[in-house]
Amino acid sequence: MEKLVTSNLKLGIIAGGQLGKMLIQEAGKWNIITYVLDNDENCPARSIASHYIKGDNLSFESVYEFGKMVDVLTFEIENVNIEALKRLKAEGVRILPDPDILELIQDKGLQKQFYESHGIPTSPFKLYDSESSIKEDIEKGQLNYPLVQKLRKGGYDGRGVAVLNNSDDFPKLLPGASLIEEKVEIAKEISVIVARNKSGEVKCYPVVEMLFDPAANLVDKLICPSSISVEQSEKAITFAGRIIELLDMEGLLAVEFFIDTKGEVIVNEMAPRTHNSGHHTIESIITSQFEQHLRSILNLPLGSTNPKLPSVMINILGAEGFEGPVIYEGLTESMAIEGVKIHLYGKKITKPYRKMGHVTVLSSTLESALNKAEKVKQLIKVKS
Repeated sequence: MEKLVTSNLKLGIIAGGQLGKMLIQEAGKWNIITYVLDNDENCPARSIASHYIKGDNLSFESVYEFGKMVDVLTFEIENVNIEALKRLKAEGVRILPDPDILELIQDKGLQKQFYESHGIPTSPFKLYDSESSIKEDIEKGQLNYPLVQKLRKGGYDGRGVAVLNNSDDFPKLLPGASLIEEKVEIAKEISVIVARNKSGEVKCYPVVEMLFDPAANLVDKLICPSSISVEQSEKAITFAGRIIELLDMEGLLAVEFFIDTKGEVIVNEMAPRTHNSGHHTIESIITSQFEQHLRSILNLPLGSTNPKLPSVMINILGAEGFEGPVIYEGLTESMAIEGVKIHLYGKKITKPYRKMGHVTVLSSTLESALNKAEKVKQLIKVKS
């Protein structure tokens, strides 16, 4: 087991959004020196990082020069210049999770092939180089509606995805290399976060259930514990653990699943980092996902993933029709409700559906937490 040297350990984080900020908040408890790379001088993490470096996460030069400043390099976003990471790795910089794993996960087509080759259940798919070839197969009857198109690279938070239910949706096709998969008849969407360190220790968090805002295509509520069966929960946890072992990965992995209308558990996609579906862990689980990520990449003993109380998390999103300097409504009233924990990310400008923060509601029962969360959702508004 490696020693944690808090007096001089330099941790680099590529991208300084809310995930980077919350990771730095945990690193600060251990007196770790933190560096953050981000092009946005007003990024949330800048205000608390030990050192802010202005630079583009897709620029070879920015990523390479940044990596040489630190002892351990990690990231809060998948869109990172892989060639720079590989050069740094070859020169001895510790990058966790490994660049080869990030390269696979960056490409949703390679992800699907990985699941297929290892017998991990996922929806049937085909890979395409362009939208024109997709149109040809639709016209030939080789693809049948409804179907889902996902760009192989660059998509996040619902972007880079097109759902085509019939021929009227034909204009929704996105340009670029993509995959087409059968539209799953979804009963529930769930997520499992799993961590693994260099010693091979693996810990999975309890399954969470995700309810989505159809307009924003973002998580509206996150529920823990989930309402799925014990068998379904065990399957999801087993698959998540198997995936991180197959990847031989050090770090935190979020695996999102569909449960279809037949009750089958199907892998949707994964992210090699802390994740929106784990924000509740800050208050509701003994070890938060951010602390666990640090433990895993520093090869420290992994922390307990046992829950404290039932919880519901809601995202605080920018209200539709508002863009500009942020104004929050309803925070005081929400804080008067027992068990409400508010996290504001520090973004100066609001936009429709932009993630501005989150709220975790803890209660003795899940029903009580859900009722309180609904009150908070009605109270808090983000305007300009």
